[in-house]
Amino acid sequence: MTNTLNLPHGQLRLPVFLPDATYGMVRSLDARDTTQTGIQALVMNAFHLMQRPGTTTIQALGGLHQMAAWQKPIITDSGGFQAFSMIRENSKYGTITDKGINFKRESDGRKFQLTPEKIIQLQLKYDTDIAICLDDCTHVDDPLERQQQSVERTIRWAQRCKDEFVKLTKNKTYPNGQRPLLFAVVQGGGEKQLRKQCAEALLEIGFDGYGYGGYPLDGQGNLLEDIVAYIRELIPAQFPLHALGVGHPKNVKRCYELGYQIFDCALPTRDARRGRLYTFTQESGLDGDNWYKFLYLQDEKHLKTSTPISPHCDCATCQQYSLGYLHHLFNINDPLIYRLATIHNLRFMTQLEDRLAQLGTPWIES
Repeated sequence: MTNTLNLPHGQLRLPVFLPDATYGMVRSLDARDTTQTGIQALVMNAFHLMQRPGTTTIQALGGLHQMAAWQKPIITDSGGFQAFSMIRENSKYGTITDKGINFKRESDGRKFQLTPEKIIQLQLKYDTDIAICLDDCTHVDDPLERQQQSVERTIRWAQRCKDEFVKLTKNKTYPNGQRPLLFAVVQGGGEKQLRKQCAEALLEIGFDGYGYGGYPLDGQGNLLEDIVAYIRELIPAQFPLHALGVGHPKNVKRCYELGYQIFDCALPTRDARRGRLYTFTQESGLDGDNWYKFLYLQDEKHLKTSTPISPHCDCATCQQYSLGYLHHLFNINDPLIYRLATIHNLRFMTQLEDRLAQLGTPWIES
């Protein structure tokens, strides 16, 4: 089990939370803001970036790191989940076949094709630090036949991704002498036998790390703990495990306890823009079930509060502004509140990283 990942653009300490910078930025923040919160790396989405601003534009601007003024690591998601979600919502937007994903851009109907080979080509052109294989995503409630199809297709696509990745990286020189890493995604829905089939096949192909594939929550919004835990049982501890799409503080803590070290989600930043802020209820540690709480900026009780959001936070927002002032900004819908609230929630997530690290490795030690 490793506590760090050595990447072309720096070292990544685990556990780590990555905010979603889908189109090349964390909404409302610039790179300096994000750095000051302690964020180590960003997740960007190749599926969306290939559409806007487009691959030739990204290359003309020097790659994602140069374009976004972000010189730390970047993970690029393949977009399998996003394509699945779009097509599931409305089949007119595209189809998924053994060859890959065919889809239309919603804004103008322009057609795109995303194959396993192309997604690797794109991610390496974007100068990623960790590329993620294209996978055939499903919903946990999809029928067994669809889950079986997803697993078989995900395995075939992963082999094609690996072959393309090896071909494109074997003779290249990378910063710090470190090539990018390649992660594969374990599919199988709620079927343990299918998850096992998928994990074993991916391990045989051989990747640098692995991720939880599909929705991590059930229809009631509860973490699928048994499946989440089972995947860690299947993947040897020396490989990092990415809880794709997990960002609720409670679920991040639980997934870490079950053996996951990498987390990404849009939830903390989206919550910030909607006025839901995260705060610790204790100065240190993560004891009990009530170690955090939500604070809602719209609540009238904050009108004349002269203290910061949290006494346990050292973010720039808490160091400079009162909760009453933030309540005022939120009520008048001033764009400044998006920045200040996002800074706070991301600092909470990086403080959560530190508190998780202090727990050790419970999935190995227990």
